[in-house]
Amino acid sequence: MKAPRTTDDLLDQLAEVGRMAVGGGLALASGGNLSARLPGSSEFVVTGAGTWLDRLTPADFTVMSLDGEVRGGAVQDGVTRPSSEWKLHQRTYRVRPDVNAVVHLHPQHAVLVDALGHRIRLITLDHAYYVRSVGTVPYFPNGSDELADGAAEQARDHDCVVLSHHGCSALGADIGMAYRRALNLEEAATATYRCLAVGDTVTEFPADAFADLHHA
Repeated sequence: MKAPRTTDDLLDQLAEVGRMAVGGGLALASGGNLSARLPGSSEFVVTGAGTWLDRLTPADFTVMSLDGEVRGGAVQDGVTRPSSEWKLHQRTYRVRPDVNAVVHLHPQHAVLVDALGHRIRLITLDHAYYVRSVGTVPYFPNGSDELADGAAEQARDHDCVVLSHHGCSALGADIGMAYRRALNLEEAATATYRCLAVGDTVTEFPADAFADLHHA
C-alpha cells in the first residue's frame, strides 16, 4: 500500500485491511477496530461503534482529535459514535508521533499463546524484521482507561502489543505496515504454538542474526 494522499485514499485502505483481516481469520464481524491519522492533520479516523470490519464504507468512520474529542463523521452523515476502543488508538498516537496507523484485531493464536503463559517467539526472518519485539498488557475491560494506558505504555517500546485474553494492536508509519505487522505477529504466534505442540520451547530466530538485521 502506498502512503495515502487524501482522506478518500486513507478510508479505502482501511476498508481493504478490514476485508483482508476478516477474510484471513484475524477478526470476526465487528471484533476489532482500525484507525489512521488524517493526511496533513493532527486528527485521526477510527472505525465507528459496532461496524463490521469486512463491510466498511467511508460512512463507517469517525474523526477524532488527539485530545479525544469527536469532530464528526469522516464523510457527511457518517457515524459520529466511535468504537468503544477509541482510547486505545488515541493514547497510542499521543506517545508515538511516528505512528500513523493502528490495527487492533483479535488473532486467535496470538491471544492463545499469551493466555497459555508463553512468549510469542520470532522464528522467521519476516517475524524478526517486521515484529521485532512484542509487548503485553494484562487483561483489562475493553474501552477502559487501564487498557488504553497500558497499551500506550507498551507502544513506547514495541510495534506489536498483545492485549491478554483480548487481541492485539499493531502499529505502523502507514496502514500497510501496521497490517503487515499484525499478520507477522499472528504467524509468529502460530509457529510458536506448533513448536509447543511438539515439545519445543527454545527455537527462535538466531540472536546474532537479529542484532545484525536491526543494526544494518
